[in-house]
Amino acid sequence: MPVNPEPRYDLETPEDLDYLGAFAGATDADREAWGAARTYGREILPRMNEAWQKAEYPLDLVAKMGEADLLTDGLDIPGHRKLSPLGAGLVNMEISRWDGSMATALAVQGGLALRSIALFGSEEQKQRYVEDLVTGRVCGAFALTEPEHGSDSVSLETSAVRDGDEYVITGEKKWIGNGAAGGITVVWARDEDGNVRGFIVPQDTPGYEAEVITGKGALRAIDQARISLNGVRVPASNLLPGVARFKEVSAVLVETRVGVGWSALGHAVAVFEAALAYSRQRVQFGKPLAKFQMVQERLVEMLSDITDMQLMSAQIARLQTEGILRDQQASLFKVHNTVRARRVAATARDMLGGNGILLENHVMRHVADIEGIHTYEGTESIQRLIVGRDITGQSAFA
Repeated sequence: MPVNPEPRYDLETPEDLDYLGAFAGATDADREAWGAARTYGREILPRMNEAWQKAEYPLDLVAKMGEADLLTDGLDIPGHRKLSPLGAGLVNMEISRWDGSMATALAVQGGLALRSIALFGSEEQKQRYVEDLVTGRVCGAFALTEPEHGSDSVSLETSAVRDGDEYVITGEKKWIGNGAAGGITVVWARDEDGNVRGFIVPQDTPGYEAEVITGKGALRAIDQARISLNGVRVPASNLLPGVARFKEVSAVLVETRVGVGWSALGHAVAVFEAALAYSRQRVQFGKPLAKFQMVQERLVEMLSDITDMQLMSAQIARLQTEGILRDQQASLFKVHNTVRARRVAATARDMLGGNGILLENHVMRHVADIEGIHTYEGTESIQRLIVGRDITGQSAFA
């Protein structure tokens, strides 16, 4: 007797639920960029589950992001799409809705590497590298985190010693996205005076050794590397002239922290919409799951978290637009959205039952990837301590 095949569920169609109109103020330009990110996301989705499962980094899709002019991350790059803070956030959210690895590539390429050179580079450095980075023709990395210094990155030990017309860089870095992609790396090190300096290091420079970190359970479709800098020599002209203190580096990190908050929203939207669609299509005990009171209650709880995240995201964008966003507010945003994204993802995975662990249903990948963004750009504990110090006037840092 033939066995009826299990139905396939359409869990990919966006619902665009903005229950309290958090994004009602988005301009036509914002929505155009958002639409371009959605088109990109739809095109890459068929490849992402396999790339994620095999831990393969599809670099051509990073270049495709550049071709769609989605790598500017709110920077004003001549000849390219200029996004408002809200528009940049919506792009980040939308790409994350389809895949976290490519959203991380956006954060590394545009948010970190491109931003460092655009803000702190010389005119010659900008002319040489900015266009290649914003179009995705060259991969860019940002090497700050070290094996022994993650959350306390201000304590970095990598050194840069002046030797005539060159600097000699020695040290190790870890968790560096694009660090082994064959492009350039913005390496952060301390000079002889203890100042934090940035250097553009081509990845084919002698002494630069990068090993892709394997065995990851999250963000598996982007490579992160452990880098050894063994007396790497770069011309003094590769020094970024616009930064000499960690405070300037923090300006880049704050922008990326905001991006993580938007990315968390995108992941949460993806899994919520999948759970909502599944509840309408999955029949149990003779009726759709959506007709069960418990299911509706859980969906509303998820919607409440997402609406909360949307409202905070829109407010953060407003503060950015007015130029009054404080670092501590970015920290609160990051921890707020990633914590809620984890909660929404756990509920969504559970609502899909056994189907929730199948990559084909586009939930489990987000569940895992949220764990990655919850940690990077500052752990939950560190972000809470930053905000706690701000509101109490007392530092709890050791």
